[in-house]
Amino acid sequence: MTHAPELRAGDADRQAAADRLRAAHDEGRLDLAEYDRRLAEAYAAVTYADLDRLFTDLPARSSSPAPAYSVASAAGVARAAGASVARSPARFPLALTILWTAWASVVAINVTVWLLVSLAADESVHFWPMWFAVPGVALGIGTAITVRVRNSR
Repeated sequence: MTHAPELRAGDADRQAAADRLRAAHDEGRLDLAEYDRRLAEAYAAVTYADLDRLFTDLPARSSSPAPAYSVASAAGVARAAGASVARSPARFPLALTILWTAWASVVAINVTVWLLVSLAADESVHFWPMWFAVPGVALGIGTAITVRVRNSR
């Protein structure tokens, strides 16, 4: 960092550190556990010294070309222009994507089976796939809570 180590770091500085850690993880320099630990420390950092400690064993720059601007400089330009800097929402978690896909597949298969059975039956068949709404509602509540928590960070 080019700042004095005892100065307090801002949100944009912590985000830039998180982006640099993600790049190090993508390059294979950090395993998932180490990346997770350092990412938590990056978001908890108070001073530039706290952020600098995260990169002591990593190269100064990644092998990929440096971006033309940094997160901190883009935020500074936007603030100077009087615009508010909005954070982008967190990505949808992979685990929830998998759960929603599995749930939708099971519902689609069961509705198809119910439709075939009810077409072949002489009398009306109870719509038993409606019970899949119960786990769907629970999954929806869990998704809403997860997305809200992730976006509030």
